[in-house]
Amino acid sequence: MADPAVVIEHLGHTYLPGTPLESVALRDAGLEVARGEIAALIGASGAGKSTLAHFTNGLLRPGEAGRVVVFGQDTASPSLDLGALRRRVGLVFQYPHQQLFERYVGDDVAYGPCQLGLDRKAVRERVRWAMEAVGLPFQAFKDRQTFSLSGGEMRRAALAGVLAIRPELLVLDEATTGLDPRGRGEVHTLLRRLRDEEGVTVLLISNDMDEVAEVAERVTVLHEGRTVLAGEVHEVLSQHDALAGAGLTLPTAAEIVRALAREGVVVPGRPIKACEAEEALWLTLRS
Repeated sequence: MADPAVVIEHLGHTYLPGTPLESVALRDAGLEVARGEIAALIGASGAGKSTLAHFTNGLLRPGEAGRVVVFGQDTASPSLDLGALRRRVGLVFQYPHQQLFERYVGDDVAYGPCQLGLDRKAVRERVRWAMEAVGLPFQAFKDRQTFSLSGGEMRRAALAGVLAIRPELLVLDEATTGLDPRGRGEVHTLLRRLRDEEGVTVLLISNDMDEVAEVAERVTVLHEGRTVLAGEVHEVLSQHDALAGAGLTLPTAAEIVRALAREGVVVPGRPIKACEAEEALWLTLRS
């Protein structure tokens, strides 16, 4: 892969090894993310997705087995500057209450920029930009008490706090769960804009196959701590048997196309989005 942002090879990780609570999370996990792409990491619950995400910004570091290189830096190296790495890699947690801690929303979003040593004006500009970007109008939300927000608003606030440090790699661990369809669409649009206009690399961790089909370019499938499949999004998300073996389903559009094929209506190509299935079906009916 040319100019990778993340390369993870043969990674293993066990929580609480040697104790009665020992739990193997990763057995032979691999992941590659190219700079400037939107990649996805998918898998059923318990597959190890969140654990793998924590290796991308040094929350966890290789020790048991495997290698993790982020922006050319081996994260197992004793000389690694973790602070510098975390300024480049922003991780949005699966549960926003684990990430939010300040009393007021504006202060929470400002925490990261303040740690960068920016002056007051620059911090305020970043906070305003990040809040507006995620759909939390600055004037309306900056003085709101953080834990009075709705679940969807908390997710937006957590994302804003990470965006405010202006990371080069944005890792979202099921960060759109709980958002309504309009909110999800707004986040998807934001991710594309960050990639296209600012060159941000995105790693989307999800088990929502329709979301992955909509925004990702490449997909890696994790099952029981192992990487079992990786490739271009249409290639991966059209493989019914392989996905089923990992406890996953096809995207809705691909499921419909598969059902039509069983009834003798063969739709060309490998549509995985509703718009692709609609166009392919229209061409089939016309012919």
